[in-house]
Amino acid sequence: MLASITGKSIITLNVNGENKEVAVKPSDILLNTLRNELGLSGAKPGCENGDCGSCTVIVDGWPIKSCLMLTVEAIGKKIITVEGLQNAPIQKAFVENWGFQCGYCTSGFLMVCHALANIHPDANDHVIEEWLQANLCRCTGYEEIKNAIKSIMQGNI
Repeated sequence: MLASITGKSIITLNVNGENKEVAVKPSDILLNTLRNELGLSGAKPGCENGDCGSCTVIVDGWPIKSCLMLTVEAIGKKIITVEGLQNAPIQKAFVENWGFQCGYCTSGFLMVCHALANIHPDANDHVIEEWLQANLCRCTGYEEIKNAIKSIMQGNI
């Protein structure tokens, strides 16, 4: 259940394992709060309507497009940003498999792939393809991203 918030209120968010107090308005989106109030710039503003996935973070274990979530909806939830991965295997897999090109979409893909590895550790090609459809890469790096997540699934990282 959401707290009743009017005007600007101080709320507590659990981000990357730490409780952080932030002043927010009811209309603030999580993406802007993470970037502007907490200085966590890993989630990128892209389309800002949920299509591209560059703003993806993990909320209670699931990848969420932070441009579509109000900050107040995150009260009482555990948020992980790319800054909170702290040397997760998917990061090494992206490096070893060249799972990035320009890098703008990379943090969103890292978050989707990290969640996928945790939720479906035995994912087949169909499930991987389905999950990767949530994010866009304009540099067409999908094959390398698939190779990165598959290397995690096969225990090669």
